[in-house]
Amino acid sequence: MSAQDLTATLRGRLIVSCQAPPGDPMRDTATLVRLARSAVAGGGAAIRANEPAVVAAISAAVDLPVIGLWKDGDTGVYITPTVRHALAVAEAGAAVVAADATDRPRPDGSTFAELVSAVHTAGALVMADVSTLAEGVTAAAQGADFVSTTLSGYVPGTPEQTGPDLDLVTSLAAAIDVPVVAEGRINSPAEAAEALARGAHSVVVGTAITAPTALTARFVAGLTRP
Repeated sequence: MSAQDLTATLRGRLIVSCQAPPGDPMRDTATLVRLARSAVAGGGAAIRANEPAVVAAISAAVDLPVIGLWKDGDTGVYITPTVRHALAVAEAGAAVVAADATDRPRPDGSTFAELVSAVHTAGALVMADVSTLAEGVTAAAQGADFVSTTLSGYVPGTPEQTGPDLDLVTSLAAAIDVPVVAEGRINSPAEAAEALARGAHSVVVGTAITAPTALTARFVAGLTRP
């Protein structure tokens, strides 16, 4: 699918993140495929999925574009951290490869621009996961097809928030021509709609839809407060 076609497909639509952290009972490929199918049935426009095996399984099971990534580790640059990771995700069938595009050093010494070039050569598009306006502007200049607010609040120096960084969405939408994707701590349909109103091209929601362990813990915490 071309960048133009995918951009049109995702305009104003919901992308559902079907992931589970290590040790979670939902971290099972067949289970994540069922979540993806449920997202399709509910009207989702695309799926965001982690690890090549899961990307391949979901790509084979649903007729929606898959935004693939590969989380390797949990500190520093760990979302599709190297060109090798990115190409593996593309080869697994991802229409879009999502990768950390922050200004931190990558484990293989590559640049984000080199990752973009490799993924484009492999026939896939690139979503830049950023934490600041400057990173988003740089990623767009380096050839990213989409820029997402995924990492705001998760990188040292960025504001910690309980909800989405809508100010970053607004700033990015005003600064770059590349479609801006709102992602991170979107907890309700109202917040998703506000992200679109602020200039987001589309919205990614994960935990609020596909993470029963986290949702259960949230309710338990609410009931046990003094």
